[in-house]
Amino acid sequence: MAERWIAHLDMDAFYASVELLRYPQLKGQPVVIGGRREHQPRAGADGQLQFSRLRDYTGRGVITTATYAARAFGVRSGLGLMKAAQLAPDCILLPVDFEAYRAASRRFKAAVREIAPVIEDRGIDEIYIDLSELAQGRGSVAHDPLGGLKQLAQDIKNNVRAATALTCSIGLAPNKLLAKIASELDKPDGLTLIRPEDLATRIWPLSVRAINGVGPKAAQRLEDLGVHSIGELAACDPAWLIQRFGKSYGAWLHESAHGRDERPVVTHSESVSISHETTFERDLHAVRDKAELGAILDRLCEALARDLAKKNLSARTIGIKLRFEGFKTVTRDQTLEAPVQAAADIRHAAGLCLKRVDLSKRLRLMGVRAAGLEATGAGQSSAPRARVKSERPSNQSLFDE
Repeated sequence: MAERWIAHLDMDAFYASVELLRYPQLKGQPVVIGGRREHQPRAGADGQLQFSRLRDYTGRGVITTATYAARAFGVRSGLGLMKAAQLAPDCILLPVDFEAYRAASRRFKAAVREIAPVIEDRGIDEIYIDLSELAQGRGSVAHDPLGGLKQLAQDIKNNVRAATALTCSIGLAPNKLLAKIASELDKPDGLTLIRPEDLATRIWPLSVRAINGVGPKAAQRLEDLGVHSIGELAACDPAWLIQRFGKSYGAWLHESAHGRDERPVVTHSESVSISHETTFERDLHAVRDKAELGAILDRLCEALARDLAKKNLSARTIGIKLRFEGFKTVTRDQTLEAPVQAAADIRHAAGLCLKRVDLSKRLRLMGVRAAGLEATGAGQSSAPRARVKSERPSNQSLFDE
């Protein structure tokens, strides 16, 4: 059996980098992506393009991504644009152009498949790649037994750059968990390899926030308990973690801190569900923050609908995932009479799921999932279906009990 080697490939500041290809004069400048159509650059009287600035923004939008120069000011993905304007008012603001990003995404994934076909699509700008079989055929290079594996990853990076003119960072490790962490260690344009014996020296000194799946609230709670690094988390008794974070999440924290992850790379043909979720900057209440929660749910359902349409899939089951203060996680599923693809239908089903949850406690994470996937056939439609009488009135929040 081939030694297991998984790569996590993450495009560097993807949306911003695509925009810099269009506006090369902005290279090296602090730029954020997330504006509206009115923030499109306009030609001035002298013929030069004039760009909007963060200080000009009003509204409730959030940053989709930012260049590395902007991140130096503390500006990051998911941060509210008006809050970001307080940190870096002179940052250039560009509108989101998903069509351009999707086109670049298709190009980089095609470039990877030319070399390594076993790919798990994790979104528009990142993928997992199973290199186990390919690495077996690559020997040592310059007395480095893993030199062939590193060269394979470098070949992938070179192919991506040739196809897109963009850089990516790759993490190599025996599993997805460590590969994901590794891809963040040397950005941008990095290539980092983590072996099991590197755990104590290269992974344990990192903040617990480096583990994909430890959000800001979980990290803060761990820090409040005196657990700051992954090494400190690894030293925690599993029973202690389970007592404070619940059976599932506590056990997962223990396994993750020890670098253990048996998840396979799941190719598109094996995909059984598609999901989108988000962790909130602050805990939100279902009644007092219902407008904000409703807007977030809208965005999640719309993102899920776009993914289904892009893959020409419909779903027979729609589910929600909620994580409350105290880290209790609740899931609910709704199986439908007919498969759906449209955002309105997904939201309606998500609303039915929400009606079966006690929403008295504050929420810190929300997700929407599509399962029971099947190809959209001629007899199916992505148009919204007729609403049934049991559906909530249009002026009532999905989060009203």
